[in-house]
Amino acid sequence: MSDSVIRVLAGCFGAMVMLVAAGAAQAGSDAVRMAEIKQQGGCPDCDLRLAELRFLKVEDANFHRANLRETDLKEVILTNANFKGADFRRAEAERANFSGSDFADASMRSVDLEKANLSNANFLSADLRDADLNASIVTGAIFDRADLRNVFLMRSVATETSFKNAKMDSANLERVDLSGANFQGARLRQAKLDRIKAHNADFSGADMQGVRLVSSDLTGANLTKVDFNGALLRRTRLVGADLTGAYNLDPSRILGACGDETTKLPRGIELIECTY
Repeated sequence: MSDSVIRVLAGCFGAMVMLVAAGAAQAGSDAVRMAEIKQQGGCPDCDLRLAELRFLKVEDANFHRANLRETDLKEVILTNANFKGADFRRAEAERANFSGSDFADASMRSVDLEKANLSNANFLSADLRDADLNASIVTGAIFDRADLRNVFLMRSVATETSFKNAKMDSANLERVDLSGANFQGARLRQAKLDRIKAHNADFSGADMQGVRLVSSDLTGANLTKVDFNGALLRRTRLVGADLTGAYNLDPSRILGACGDETTKLPRGIELIECTY
């Protein structure tokens, strides 16, 4: 074998060793970082971009204003944590448990929270545009004044959850359990609410222009003073619902929707009697 070939092979081997060493150093760095976070009870104002923090478990941790952009947080258990003002953009947090945590004013655009436990968490004024919350548990959570445009919440559980004055244009809430949820003053333009269960939910004063309500159950819902301009109500159950003062309802776009003698309707709107 010629000297030139030997030199080339040696160079390739050296490069491989350096790459492996670099990977090990990075892994070690994240392991050390996780140990420090556990010991210190969090990492406020830290730069944790791209960190591998999967399976991290700390209760009552403090990550106030931390940078967690594109961080791997899959299956972490960070209950009752402080994430106020933190940067979660494009973070991966599938199956994470953030129950009781505070995300007020957090930047969370395009975060992946699929199948996460977010029960009783606070997302006041958080930016969750384009976020994936499919199949998540958000029972009792607060999303007041949050930006939830284009958010995905399909098949989630959102009972007793508050979305007051939230921006939810083009949000997808198909098959979500919204029983007892509060949407007072929320903007739901072009939102997809097919097959939702929203027993006794409060939509009073909401902007529901262009919303889709197909095979949805709004039994006992408060829909007073709702703007339904361009909305589609197909096979929507409105038993005991209150639509007093609701406006811009187009009778031609009410297809098979039903109610009963306790349903309160605006003048000029009629429903068939529910038999299902």
